[in-house]
Amino acid sequence: MTELVAIEDRGHVRIIRLNRADKKNALNEALAWSVVNAVEDAARDDDVWVIGITGTGDAFCAGLDLSGSGERATPHGPISDRLDDIHWVGRFLLGLRDDCDKPVVAGINGVAVGAGLGLAMACDIKLMSDAARLMAGYTRIGGSPDGGLTWTLPLAMGYEPALRFMLENRTVEAEEALALGMVGEICPAAEFDDRFRAYLDQLAAWSPFSIRMTKRGMHRAVRAVDLEAQVRLELGNIRRCFETEDAKEARKAFFEKRAPQFSGR
Repeated sequence: MTELVAIEDRGHVRIIRLNRADKKNALNEALAWSVVNAVEDAARDDDVWVIGITGTGDAFCAGLDLSGSGERATPHGPISDRLDDIHWVGRFLLGLRDDCDKPVVAGINGVAVGAGLGLAMACDIKLMSDAARLMAGYTRIGGSPDGGLTWTLPLAMGYEPALRFMLENRTVEAEEALALGMVGEICPAAEFDDRFRAYLDQLAAWSPFSIRMTKRGMHRAVRAVDLEAQVRLELGNIRRCFETEDAKEARKAFFEKRAPQFSGR
C-alpha cells in the first residue's frame, strides 16, 4: 500500500507530500489525519527547522473526497478521531499556525480546492505554480467555509475580496492569486519543484531560533481572534448547511453535472 504522505528530509528541511495522486490528493479521513500527524511530528523534531507541504502528481489537493472512497481508518485511531470535535479540518489551521512555530511553506503545485485550499492558506508562506488554480467550491456543494478559511482568506485578501471569492465560487489562477495576496510567489510549472526546494533551503540557512521567534511574534500579532472558537464556528455553520435540503440537492447536482435548483429549505 502506498504511503498516504511521503516524507522527505533534506538537511533541516522536511517536505510533507500528499501522496494520493490517483485521486488528485483528495482528502479522505486517512490522508487528512496523516497530514495533521506529519506536521505534529515535524513540529516536535528539533532537527527540522523548516516544513514544506506539497502534492504529488498535478494537484496540490482537490478538497474533500466526495465519493467517500478510500480507507476511513485513521492514524489517530477510531476512538480519538470521534472524540476530537474540531476534527482534522480544524487541526489544519491550529496545527500549522498555533501549535507549530516553525515556518510552513505551501508548494501549490496544482489545483487546491475546498479543504485543500484551507490547508494551503493555513501555511505561513505560499509558492504557486503558474499552472495551478485555487477555488473554494463550498457554494457548489451547499456548504460554507471550513479549514480556517474564514480567518486566513480575509487576513490575506481583505474582507470584501475574500467574501466575493467565496460567494461567487470563482476559480483564481496564478497571476490573480498573486495580485490578491493569496500567494507570495508564482513560478513556471517546469521549474516549480526546484524553486520550492530552493526556497525551503533558503529559509533553513537562517538560525532556527531566529525564524521560530519571528513566526511566533508575527502570528501573535495577527491572532486577534480566538482561532479555536473560529474553527468551531466554521464547523457549526457547515454542519447546519449540510443538514439542509439545498445541500442534498447541491451534491446530487454536482455528481449529475447540472445546475442545482435551490429551494431555501
